[in-house]
Amino acid sequence: MIEQKKDKEHPAVLKPFRLVKFFSYTSIGVVLFTTVVLAWIISNYTTTALLERSKEYTLVLAENLSHQIFQQFVLPLALQNRQIAVQDPRQFEKLDEIVRNATHGVNIKSVTIYSKKENRVSYSTVATRIGQEGLAAEGYKMALADQSSSSFILRGSLLSLVPGSPDVSCIIKTYVPLRKEKPFSAEESVMGVIEIVQDLSHDLEALINLQGTILLTSMVIMAALFVVLSMIVHRADLIIEERARERRRLEEKLSASQRLASLGMMVASVSHEIKNPLGIIHSTAEILGKRIAKVAPGKEHLAAIIIEETARLDGIVREFLDFARPQTPKFKEVAINDILRKISSFMQGDLEKRGIEIRLQLADNLPWIRGDYDLLYQALLNIIVNGAQAMPQGGVVRVATRWEDDKVVVAIADEGGGMAEEELEQLFKPFYTTKNRGTGLGLAIVKNIVEQHDAEITVQSREGQGSLFILNFPLPL
Repeated sequence: MIEQKKDKEHPAVLKPFRLVKFFSYTSIGVVLFTTVVLAWIISNYTTTALLERSKEYTLVLAENLSHQIFQQFVLPLALQNRQIAVQDPRQFEKLDEIVRNATHGVNIKSVTIYSKKENRVSYSTVATRIGQEGLAAEGYKMALADQSSSSFILRGSLLSLVPGSPDVSCIIKTYVPLRKEKPFSAEESVMGVIEIVQDLSHDLEALINLQGTILLTSMVIMAALFVVLSMIVHRADLIIEERARERRRLEEKLSASQRLASLGMMVASVSHEIKNPLGIIHSTAEILGKRIAKVAPGKEHLAAIIIEETARLDGIVREFLDFARPQTPKFKEVAINDILRKISSFMQGDLEKRGIEIRLQLADNLPWIRGDYDLLYQALLNIIVNGAQAMPQGGVVRVATRWEDDKVVVAIADEGGGMAEEELEQLFKPFYTTKNRGTGLGLAIVKNIVEQHDAEITVQSREGQGSLFILNFPLPL
């Protein structure tokens, strides 16, 4: 709800960066999708290329086997004018020896030789197939037409990586013609058909694992990039929002400063015009007081009231002038404890009449700070006076100093009625006051003085529990 409120109040601040965020997330999504597709294409291309190489290798193996059978089996029988009869145990053993020697060390599942005239198995490394008819596939007819061919029987994909999926299977069947070769024959002619069945299941499984590895690696890398980008965007979002809030604060502060500057000029002008007549009234009242005492004894209090009120008005005018035309600090080495002792000594008599006690808890060997003695005296005096005014029934104002984190800390606490949260927010604003008689400029002047010294002032207060003012003064470099 808070973020929505911010968006409504300052849509121009956040929307541009949200567009950048949307663009970033969209880009990473497109890149991730593109990477997965490319990884899929590359892995599929790799799989297809390796299977084609296996097909070519099997064709070469089959052609070589055809050549070995003719050279080592058919040709010797022809030179001896003997008929080929594979059913003869000696011819079968010879042919079987040639086949096994030629395919030794190669992952061959079976080798089968079909006769030319009939789709009949003349020889097979699988004994149960010998003599059977009609087992050859379409490649048999192509081989009889003197065309070699290979075909795959595949079962398996990336889904095979899912547990519980069927086992991966890859069988390649290659058919090559068994030829009579020149120059021992007038022309090359087909004598039969050789079928080689090779099991590439392990190779296909390895390729599928490679595909899965490529895809998984790509996704992990992109996920990591997405997380990093998300963190960068989130961090940048926070920085942009913080800068936007800071800019709004500065704009509000500048606007307030401009209003106060205009008001200050007016107040300074009016106060200057009031100050002189007040001085005349004050002096005249003193003279009247002396004459009344002679002419009408007992009526002197009337003149005293005029003097008292003009003195109060003079104090108000001075506050207006101090706020409207703040003094430029004259920095020098200042002992903050000395200022507090002087204030305590100055106020002690008056506060005791009102049942208020000032208790000092000043740290020993407190380092000096750079500041304007008179301005700091005015600021600290104002805070202590406010604390005393918050205790009309009497109490204790505690003033303590300490040295921590390269700062001199001054803490001033009272036992008054405290303040509500709404009052704390308005506390340092000019002309804000909860008193019946007051300008509301005292704490605003205090804040100006504190800021002129590059210091900080904070207030902690709760209704019924008093207030605590904490000032942090930096040590000179």
